[in-house]
Amino acid sequence: MQSGFGFYGHDDIARWQQALEPMRALAGPLPRRSPIGALVKSLISGRTKDPVSLAAYDRLVARFGTPGQVLAAGPAEVLRQIHAVTHAEDKARYLIGALGRIAAERKGFDLRFLADLSLGEALGWLERLPGVGRKVAAATLNASTLDRPVLIVDTHVLRVLQRTGFVRRSAEGRDASEAVTAAMPEWQGADFLDFHIGTKKLGQTLCRFDATDCARRPLRTDCRARSD
Repeated sequence: MQSGFGFYGHDDIARWQQALEPMRALAGPLPRRSPIGALVKSLISGRTKDPVSLAAYDRLVARFGTPGQVLAAGPAEVLRQIHAVTHAEDKARYLIGALGRIAAERKGFDLRFLADLSLGEALGWLERLPGVGRKVAAATLNASTLDRPVLIVDTHVLRVLQRTGFVRRSAEGRDASEAVTAAMPEWQGADFLDFHIGTKKLGQTLCRFDATDCARRPLRTDCRARSD
């Protein structure tokens, strides 16, 4: 399977997975939340530093306890709890909208039924919700107890995949997620999560938007944007 750019494929991703293990170890363990918990955490996390979004999520849990209580509180009260995240007002509105739609359609917040749908159907169901794009949908399926095989692509992961040439510089997160997911049909959910974590850590440290440390990058020999 070749990527959208045509240079790299299955064997390269498998090799990168091994090379990224030190970065993965630096990131530490990632908790497996319920699907609804993973959706809420990912929805408020976009373009926000991890400690800030995690603190906001923890405040929501401590203040409300259940998704139903979050929904009942409304966007203004949610905003008070997540005010520190980027675009907090939009995210508060999206979160209430998404929870409201789930409650109306499912008569509750149990998303375990997504395990019984095909991957495409599950992603599509989630992406109908307010504020939910491919990154949030993939996180709900992969980083939760559902453990489904799909790559989560945030801005850091996308940057690394663009700079290596696995996807074009103009590619969006959806393109990168689909390319890597399709390239690794034998991978389990945990494999994709490990790749996400390792690649994200690389993008946060040695392959940042505003600065790179190419000499120390685990994927430096494959990077098409490296500084020699």
